[in-house]
Amino acid sequence: MLFIGINAAISVRVSNELGLGRPRATKYSVYIAVFQSLLIGIFCMISVLAVRNHLAILYTNSKDLQRAVADLAWLLGITMVLNSVQPVISGVAIGGGWQGLVAYINLGSYYVFGIPLGYTLGYVANFGVVGLWGGMIAGLALQTLLLSFVLYRIDWNKEVEQSAERLRKWGGQDFESEKTLISEPTKDLP
Repeated sequence: MLFIGINAAISVRVSNELGLGRPRATKYSVYIAVFQSLLIGIFCMISVLAVRNHLAILYTNSKDLQRAVADLAWLLGITMVLNSVQPVISGVAIGGGWQGLVAYINLGSYYVFGIPLGYTLGYVANFGVVGLWGGMIAGLALQTLLLSFVLYRIDWNKEVEQSAERLRKWGGQDFESEKTLISEPTKDLP
């Protein structure tokens, strides 16, 4: 849930910075948010792997289930790292106004790639839960990779221009005159 909150925060931050015409601040905010989320995800993965033999004790007394959880902990660790970065990158894309692109990437990554691969690995190749989970991890990894590629290719100066154009078109007011009023101090005030 933490990363969904970061998703919302970076989405708002990106849209605000683009609206204010500050491409460098936008880029810096994105890098900081993605990097700190990655660090938190790595910390969570290391924590899960460190306590993998004791993690299931909180939920069950069954030794078989405890062993199964310990055996699957590495998949949980990978999922945690990917789930720490992906929502943040999605938030950047949504804040930049690319909701449609994010939707297509999500649908393709999960429903076209991840779920069929998970089914194939889990049931056809008889890998069971490891195959099912592996397919979902592959879908999540593809989604993260595609969104990272989009993020890498962004020209933030161009995005600021597009944001200004959207404000002119849909904002209902003269964006340039408002921007001038905000950036220039008023001489009338004491």
